[in-house]
Amino acid sequence: MLKGISPLLSPELLATLCRMGHGDSIVLADAHFPGHSVNANTLRADGLLIPDLLDGILPLFELDGYLEAPVAMMAPMPGDTADPAVEAAYRAVIDRHAPATPPIGKIERFAFYETAKQAFAVVMTGDTAKYGNILLTKGVTP
Repeated sequence: MLKGISPLLSPELLATLCRMGHGDSIVLADAHFPGHSVNANTLRADGLLIPDLLDGILPLFELDGYLEAPVAMMAPMPGDTADPAVEAAYRAVIDRHAPATPPIGKIERFAFYETAKQAFAVVMTGDTAKYGNILLTKGVTP
């Protein structure tokens, strides 16, 4: 056990975060996301909720300050809706750790899958929030 690091972060996830360079991205995916189908570097965080995992990651992870949206979520399909409480929960965590972060971007569903294919890693959680997937892009540590 390490001091100051969330016990929700597995050794694999910590190593993954450490290996990421600036501009690399990681997807925190809901339980329904096809993580293993889109990215060979898929880690498991079953039973964890994305806001809790985000709260453990953001103290250790500098978001990319050069991007318009260093944090992005999957946009709802036309005619479908997302629960605004999901984004609000993510934003509350982001504001606690990186309050200068621009608004959360939205990526169309199939474009999000393509983006996830290029991500450094996908973390599959136990979260069942509809449209709960979130992409974080790493920046340069000050």
